[in-house]
Amino acid sequence: MPSPEPDLAVAVDIGGTFTDVALHDAASGRTWRAKTPSVPADPSRAFMAGVRLALDEAGLPAGALRRVLHGTTVATNMILEGKGARAALVTTAGFRHVLAIGRQDIPRRENLYAFVKPARPVPSSRVLEVRERVGPGGTVLEPLDEASVREAAEACRGLGVEAVAVCLLHAFANPAHEERVAGILRAALPGVAVTASSDVLPVVREYERSLATVLNAVVMPGVASYVSRLEARLEEARVAAPLLLMQSNGGVAGSATIRRAPALTALSGPAAGVVGAREVAAACGVRDLITVDIGGTSADICLIKDGRIGLTQAGHVGPWPLPLPMVDMVTIGAGGGSVARVAGGALAVGPQSAGADPGPAAYGRGGREATVTDAHVVLGHLPERLLGGRMALDAAAARAAVAGRVAGPLGLSPEAAARGILAVVDNHMVGALRVVSIERGHDPRDFTLVPFGGAGPLHGCALADLLGVRRVLVPPAPGVLCADGLLAADLKAEFSRTLPTAGPPDPEAVAGLYRDLAAQAEAWLAREGVAAADRSQARVALMRYHGQGGELAVPWAGDATAAAFAAAHEALYGFRLDSPVELVTVRIEAAGRMPRPAPPRLPPGTGARARARLPVHLAAGLRDVPLYDRGDLGAGDRVAGPAIVAQLDATTLVPAGWSGAVHETGAILLGREP
Repeated sequence: MPSPEPDLAVAVDIGGTFTDVALHDAASGRTWRAKTPSVPADPSRAFMAGVRLALDEAGLPAGALRRVLHGTTVATNMILEGKGARAALVTTAGFRHVLAIGRQDIPRRENLYAFVKPARPVPSSRVLEVRERVGPGGTVLEPLDEASVREAAEACRGLGVEAVAVCLLHAFANPAHEERVAGILRAALPGVAVTASSDVLPVVREYERSLATVLNAVVMPGVASYVSRLEARLEEARVAAPLLLMQSNGGVAGSATIRRAPALTALSGPAAGVVGAREVAAACGVRDLITVDIGGTSADICLIKDGRIGLTQAGHVGPWPLPLPMVDMVTIGAGGGSVARVAGGALAVGPQSAGADPGPAAYGRGGREATVTDAHVVLGHLPERLLGGRMALDAAAARAAVAGRVAGPLGLSPEAAARGILAVVDNHMVGALRVVSIERGHDPRDFTLVPFGGAGPLHGCALADLLGVRRVLVPPAPGVLCADGLLAADLKAEFSRTLPTAGPPDPEAVAGLYRDLAAQAEAWLAREGVAAADRSQARVALMRYHGQGGELAVPWAGDATAAAFAAAHEALYGFRLDSPVELVTVRIEAAGRMPRPAPPRLPPGTGARARARLPVHLAAGLRDVPLYDRGDLGAGDRVAGPAIVAQLDATTLVPAGWSGAVHETGAILLGREP
């Protein structure tokens, strides 16, 4: 009987150090994975290199691809590095200084008396005003003066801008003026990217809405160019499959949506990892988990309760609030490439990273700084070769870096210095783990810790010990879980509308708003080609107590929504208020279900057998520790610490006092021994 025609989907996640690829064949149920160094100068090169590696491993042609999914940090990096387009902001007369004024709050880690606001992505010299006024209810109070718009266009031409953001007062209530302004600017400024707030964030709050629109404009030309380059490379490889890109909300969208609103991809890679972790945990019967994604540069941490990934509109990218719906996570500068240094006689680790080039000293690419990865190499936590044997580690270079940069200045042995580096970075990550759990009313001991990313399983058990967590779940392919998460992601989009006046919910009026948003959502799902049977919508209400400055999102439940808000407020803050509950914004979360791989099923194991033994420096001294190959382990096989489990994409460190078994899905469930 002939083999079924392959039905391939490929997922590519580009990180700061490595590019991860997962290739899945729905016809056979098989998955192949690949990992290749990133190319910061041109990420699309690493994208195609990874795709070819996976296809070669599978022995299948590129023409068999039916879906191409991608998580990218291009927009994030442009914002963080200030390398986006030269942009201008066009706003309502009298509101030129909205960006400069910003908010009165001080970042929690800053000194109240020394804090200085960061330079805005668009200086006041490139903020232009047009004459018009719309009221909060959408009523036109002053007609649009189109001559002032043409004057703004002429000023933009003189300023040599590459992108223009349009954000008019109360455009969320009536976008007619904003749409007209954008149309005039597009006609007058050919080749200049123009974006309007009504296409990016049509909700209340001038500063956040203006900033989101500006950031969208700043990254629009770069992201559009990158997406076009990717599509051209795919076409050269004779791939006719559509390109879907991961968004910060945990869903994917087509390239047309991303070109219009590229800021939606600001945290796309980490969001994909959270989706992948939820899928792996669900297959093991785990619904309450804390994920920690440790890559080369950062650690991204998220809490999932009852299998639901929470969204927030209070996210940040660098110093900037970006109130687009995104997976609720905390990101810190802690990863395998984080640089350790001695300053003022004290050891500090991160947030600076050695990145992909030159990378840690152990990578043998000329890096001389001591990094977290180098500390692991000094202690013997990593095998001699990574990436399935394709990448050799330079243990001598790692030892020299740790000895010269850390051990010497502190008067320690290289091993003691390496343990210090790991202790510092672990405690840094625990602080972020407490933010998503304890500070939000959750006891981390009630959750399973899911470490992933290239460095995650090296730190998982140590982080669990510091938190008091007794169970750790290591996914089958932790180092490429963000790519696996792309394969499990649905199409997603949010459609919001702020009410003209905040007040008690009026079910009839709210029903009308939801009908309008539902129509927008249906139109979007149709444009994305989602079959009617695969479409779904969820109604969400953003509410607050009278007098509060921020809202909580709760599912819309008619008359019972106010009570649901009060319960959510108490769970988060520990109290309820005897104040009226106000509805501020209504939102539709639209989803289009995509095909996803079924969880793998490992055959029963015959007992874990070590491939070799490695000399590892433990706190109690040097000891030979068994090294297991993850591919040799079957369902039910047990591993007791101290032990090391190596595989293509990551290495798992099982400390003394920890042991666990391989689940039938391939995940390793580790527990703290009594």
